[in-house]
Amino acid sequence: MKIAIEAQRIFRRDKHGMDFVILETLRELQKRKDNNEYYVFVAPGEDHCLKESDNLKIIELHCPTYPLWEQVALPRAVQRIGADLLHCTSNTAPLWCPVPLVLTLHDIIYLEPRHHRSPSLYQEMGWHYRRLVVPRILKKCKKIITVSHFECNRIREALHLPENQITAVYNGYNTHFRKQEILNKRIIGKYIPQEEFLFFLGNTDPKKNAARTLKAYALYLKKSNIKRSLLIADLKEEYIDMLLQQESITEIKPYLYYPGYIANQDLATLYNAAFAFLYPSLRESFGIPILEAMACGSPVITSNTSAMPEVAGEGTILINPQEPLEIANALLKLENDEVFYQKQVAYGLERIKQFSWKNTAEEYVKIYNNIYHS
Repeated sequence: MKIAIEAQRIFRRDKHGMDFVILETLRELQKRKDNNEYYVFVAPGEDHCLKESDNLKIIELHCPTYPLWEQVALPRAVQRIGADLLHCTSNTAPLWCPVPLVLTLHDIIYLEPRHHRSPSLYQEMGWHYRRLVVPRILKKCKKIITVSHFECNRIREALHLPENQITAVYNGYNTHFRKQEILNKRIIGKYIPQEEFLFFLGNTDPKKNAARTLKAYALYLKKSNIKRSLLIADLKEEYIDMLLQQESITEIKPYLYYPGYIANQDLATLYNAAFAFLYPSLRESFGIPILEAMACGSPVITSNTSAMPEVAGEGTILINPQEPLEIANALLKLENDEVFYQKQVAYGLERIKQFSWKNTAEEYVKIYNNIYHS
């Protein structure tokens, strides 16, 4: 088969969840000897993180805006190479496609009611674009892939899709996330001056639950004898200041470290150096950071909602993300009960054995084959 794969954003410097999903899967597809040809369409960028191989070619498409890139340049390029199918990997796809279409629909959060606008203009424009495009392309998709059984059921019910049109394929995690015997002090020092800190990956998306996480941290500080610092990724100081004012907890700011975006290659060291990892999101379709932290031996506190229990498993610390006191109490239990702490470490290291990008790639190829031979 000649398979076209959209990976528009993988060359950008500051990559996020969906970018890593397809990047790691492409690296696994390169290792296969299945006689398929993979043509990967990307936008120009600084980080040439994927190299061509005998079975994988990279085609850069230049276009001034994402909608034009996806709706005009991509389908023309797919037609030009004579592809057998197109796999769009980031929630949206061309309204017109000259070949059978596979869509990875990570979630439909943007089709659900929301309480307020995103403070990021980029995220806000993306929200409107997805709401416009997604409902119009679903019937054109030969197959829709999503990343958990929770999300699969949620999408099928919400959008009234036939049962055989959508399937769940789990994400994996990069194997550079693993236990480190010797920690790189230089990497840790770039972000926070000491080890054994608490770690929170947030951003301005309301679903990341940053305000309640900070409230929970304030409650933790009141009861903890150790008072560990909190490292916060992907949030700027002005946004944090706004949340602290909103929650009337400005007194905790000296305990916070907020370096902004953290490079993916540094994350493994930070997970290893952290005492615990906080992932109390309100809504996730999967949650790759859960696996990354577990693989590095960091106990995980995550939510009992959406796909997080499915990924983390019943042995993880699952809390109600709407209740800051539950989050604080979970931190205190880890801090005060060494046996419980070590059980969480061991559980995570065992749990992650169920997930890999090799498995993801194998499931993708099965889907491609089924479409090609149908």
